[in-house]
This record gives sequence, C-alpha cells and structure tokens, in this order.
Amino acid sequence: MPVHTTPRPDGIHLGITPTCWTNDDFPLIGDDIPMEQCLSEIALAGFEGCSIGHTFPTDSDALTAAMHLRGLSVSEPWVSTYFTVPDGSARTARELLRVLEFLNRFNADGPPVRTTTIGVAEFGRSVHLQQLSLRSNKPEFTDEQWADLCEGLDKIGEIVAGQGYALAYHPHMGTGVQTERDVDRLMRDTDPRHVGLLLDTGHLTWAGADLTALMERHRDRIAHVHLKNVRGAVRADRTLADGSFREYIEAGIFTVPGDSDGDIDFDTVLKVLGPGESYRGWLVVEAEQDPRGGHPPLYYAQTAHAYLARALTPT
Repeated sequence: MPVHTTPRPDGIHLGITPTCWTNDDFPLIGDDIPMEQCLSEIALAGFEGCSIGHTFPTDSDALTAAMHLRGLSVSEPWVSTYFTVPDGSARTARELLRVLEFLNRFNADGPPVRTTTIGVAEFGRSVHLQQLSLRSNKPEFTDEQWADLCEGLDKIGEIVAGQGYALAYHPHMGTGVQTERDVDRLMRDTDPRHVGLLLDTGHLTWAGADLTALMERHRDRIAHVHLKNVRGAVRADRTLADGSFREYIEAGIFTVPGDSDGDIDFDTVLKVLGPGESYRGWLVVEAEQDPRGGHPPLYYAQTAHAYLARALTPT
C-alpha cells in the first residue's frame, strides 16, 4: 500500500478529482482512460484520495479494493439536488440515501482517511449540461424557489449530520447558485449547523467573485475546498463570449494550481484559508480538463501536488 509522506499542516489531506482524467459532466471526454490508470496516477502523484468518478465501480467492495490497493481514500461523494423543480425533492432523497448507504459501507472497511463530507449542488433548472450560452442563460431563482432550496438543504443537512457527515454546498457555473451574491444568500438563508460551503476557487473566480472577501465573510462555513485554477485568456476569449459550459471546458478554461497558465493567486488563497488553523479537511485539486489537449493528466496532477507540497511546507 502506498504511503503518503508529503509534509502538511495538521488535519489537512490532499486529494484530486478524477475529472482531470475523465469528465463527469461530459463522459465522452476522457472515456478511453480506464479507472485503474486514473487511480494509479492519483497515487503516483502523491495524493491521499479522490472523489468518486463516473467510471468507478458502484459496488462498494470493488471500489474499496481498488482504492485500498493504492492507499487512497474517498475525499467526498456527490449528490446533485433538485429542490427547485417539481418532484425533485423525492429524487434528491433517493440519491442521498444511496450515497449514505455506500459511505457507511465504505467507511466500515477502514479507509486511511474516513470520509466526512458530502458535496452537493442544485442542478434543478441548470444549463451547464446544455449547449446554451452561460452568459445569457444563467438561472435566476424566484423567492419561492430559493425558499424551497434552502429548506431542502437544511433537511438533508440535518439527516447527514445525524449520521456523522457534513453537507458542503458547491457553487457552479450555469446553475442558480453561481455568483458571490448567490453564495451570500444561500449562506444567509440556510442553517449553519447543517449546511456548509464547498469553496470552489475556479467556479467562483470565473463567476467574478472576490475570493478573499468571500472567504473572510464565510470562513466559519467552509467545510470542503476544491482548488481549481482559471485560465484568464480563455475566460476573456471573445470567440467564446456566447459559449456553453462544455465549449469553455474543451477550450481549457480550467487548470490546476501551480500551472503558469492559470491566473488565481493560490498563495493568497491558502493564506486566507489558513490550512491546519482556520481550516481543517481536504484540499482537493480539480481541473476538468480535456486530456486530449495539452499535457497528460499525470503531468497536471504532479504539477499541482508539487505546488501544494511547497506551499504547505512551513518556512
């Protein structure tokens, strides 16, 4: 079993998402890369764990064996919520129960790091999977839909808390919770005991958020972190002005921390976050890149891990 010896602050674990290899939103991107290669390269790059990709086995025994073989843990499972559409609450509840059952079985087998956080995002009325302009089709919830969303999140957050887990909400481009203002409203209207924030640096930066101000304002709500970089040149590309989420992904809007193509100042992000002090938990690298362009996924994984190893080492 691999041993991860990267120096890091107390309570901090380094993970990466399989979306650097195969895209969960658009499964044909990277569909030729087998799960075994993805997991092996995650371990080879030095990470402790990853989220669950769409190519991973749904059987908990099979996934446990594949992860344990490489010394990997699950950083966070995912539940898409649908509280803002008719009959969406029932669908959300079914998926949540399935994930909780899976998690309880997976954690019972003693992973190196026990999974404690469940990531969620409201995909009711979202446009990120459609060939629509992100700029002109961003969903805007009515007050009633906001109330339905926040009430639903509070309910499932209480359920997962009762089983020893924390709910972390992920703002996402092309959805109704995308901007800094959206995040402020969600944090204001949900119960801090049951709903935390999944800080995704890439989606929030792309949406125009002031990361430092947002992090300072909601410091006590940050339950999980995705470190995703943004290529400003792609974001500003006029030929993509009316682009869909997929078109931006294929153009390379996202990359990893440590890549010189990216524009986010992760030194400042980490300073404000305070790993090991203000924040304890997973730092999960995410890029959602098309492996057919640029460098191979292992290169980006190693680049990100090398950056974090340097950035998190006490001076």
